[in-house]
Amino acid sequence: MSHIVTPFEHEVEVRYGETDQMGVVYHANYLLYFEEGRTKMMAALGLPYAEVERRGCALAVRKAALRYRSPARYGETLVVRTWIEKLGGASVLFQYEIVRKDSRERVAEGTTELACVDLRSPSRPVCMVPEDLREALRSALPPA
Repeated sequence: MSHIVTPFEHEVEVRYGETDQMGVVYHANYLLYFEEGRTKMMAALGLPYAEVERRGCALAVRKAALRYRSPARYGETLVVRTWIEKLGGASVLFQYEIVRKDSRERVAEGTTELACVDLRSPSRPVCMVPEDLREALRSALPPA
């Protein structure tokens, strides 16, 4: 498994269907960009999200926060920077920053908190399993 201790970067090109009537990215689409950054990061850690689910585990979003800084527009290339802020017994807190590829101007920032659930009984969080998932996420924590 790879170790990521700096933010994981993933490029996203803004598609026309992601914009609103004013020609800017519709606000809910930033959460999709966060999700894409998060799942790409997990794959880079050696644990594609589909594999985690095949093992009977899911990471369900239980909290999301988003702050807009500057509007993104159709055709722009954005960089989604993703990192793990905190790893709990049954949860993980991801942080994100979205910047323009060319200027590195900040477009948006935010967090998502995900709870680990057993797909056979997803009504409440469970301890982070399998253990290699926990270790992969731990390897991406910034140094203390």
